[in-house]
Amino acid sequence: MSSESFTLPSYAKLNWTLRVLGRRPDGYHELETIFQTVTLHDELEFSSSMDDSITLNCDAPDIPLDDGNLIVRAAKALRHRYRINKGAAIRLEKRIPAAGGLGGGSSNAAIALLGLAQLWQLEIEKPQLEEIGAQLGADIPFFLTGGTALGTGLGTDIAALADAPRAFLLIATPDVKVSTAEAYKALNAPALTKVGGDIILSSSRPHAQFSDSFPAHLRNDFEPVIFGLYPETMRARDALLGVGARRALLAGSGASVFGLFDNEQAREVAARILRAETGWRIFECTSLSRAQYLKSLGASAAPLLRAA
Repeated sequence: MSSESFTLPSYAKLNWTLRVLGRRPDGYHELETIFQTVTLHDELEFSSSMDDSITLNCDAPDIPLDDGNLIVRAAKALRHRYRINKGAAIRLEKRIPAAGGLGGGSSNAAIALLGLAQLWQLEIEKPQLEEIGAQLGADIPFFLTGGTALGTGLGTDIAALADAPRAFLLIATPDVKVSTAEAYKALNAPALTKVGGDIILSSSRPHAQFSDSFPAHLRNDFEPVIFGLYPETMRARDALLGVGARRALLAGSGASVFGLFDNEQAREVAARILRAETGWRIFECTSLSRAQYLKSLGASAAPLLRAA
């Protein structure tokens, strides 16, 4: 292994809004969502390898280190696309809870693409990175934009939005593992109504413009389904509201729930109470603007900055 190595942050995301518009003929669901990067993050360290092997190590024992990890799949996809015969050693320090609806695996994959493009000195542009990412996971393209962004289609069509106001956030992650596949399967049951050949959520409403009225427009169409399947997630929502959150919402398809607080002090008090009274994992963080996100990625953000 050479002495060349560098470390990049890999941030979590929340969904300010998540609407499931309908089910497509191919079985996938049409989404409209507003993503937001937050300061909770993993770290990925990249080092050159003496051979062409891709190795991954992680400080969390329950994280797969083979093709079951999106980092490894992203590395192999990038190497195949650009016919690279170089290897890499990657170390993941895991802080974002797995299966929590916070996009940790997708973020890791996006940062792996950026970090390896830098390590291998590839001439690559954002559209190519997005294409590779979209083939691996629906949330990955968002992490090649960051900040506040609109996701449509499968969630892979990303349009940057003006940054949402700075938000003081508290994330509660109950000790349950939500199956995204099970969540989508449940959406195909009574909560869905067939109209004119299209399947849509009966609870859907026209999406209000995400504007200065934030956070009034927060919504997540998965909540009725996930709260029913995993009651602990609803208890987390209620607990956040009970300790002073202005709003509380399921993160993605769960199991994490986030609350918005008026200021840092109110959030700290709430965090102390929940840590003392529950067994949930509790994370204090704030929203992360696009400029902050890109700056934190340093030289690896070059393809993203060229596209801006």
